[in-house]
Amino acid sequence: MRIGYGIDFHQLVAGRDLWLGGVKIPSEKGALGHSDADVLLHAICDALLGAAALGDIGTHFPDTKAEFEGIDSKILLARSIELVRQAGYAPVNVDSTLCLEKPKIKPYVPEMQAVIARILGLQVGDVSVKATTTEKMGFVGREEGLVAHAVVLLERR
Repeated sequence: MRIGYGIDFHQLVAGRDLWLGGVKIPSEKGALGHSDADVLLHAICDALLGAAALGDIGTHFPDTKAEFEGIDSKILLARSIELVRQAGYAPVNVDSTLCLEKPKIKPYVPEMQAVIARILGLQVGDVSVKATTTEKMGFVGREEGLVAHAVVLLERR
């Protein structure tokens, strides 16, 4: 068994879509990034890759390559889990937390769980997505950005 931890940050700006957990969330601001900037899926990718000692998302999908510009992060998650499987591991569960002031994401959590579970080959009950605010403190509290944390457990197959 191996555990992996991932974290990702993105700025929030007007004029961008907000993708979280593979789901487009209605919002005045979206995450800025080279890809679709899905902070949650990026954190999960890093947790998966880290648990298998395969580096990080930037190693495999650098923001300096045009092929990843605007890419759907669900594709990055699918490629990450494929790398993990090639290394002889399979996911057991995912636990994640989003940190943002708004919008409230609770109504979208079941869909996020379903998207992530489908890509990773897990049951929905094996994927936890939680959210919290920073009580108006820091860049998250000022709605300048958002953060996601993820932990995954892998088992050797």
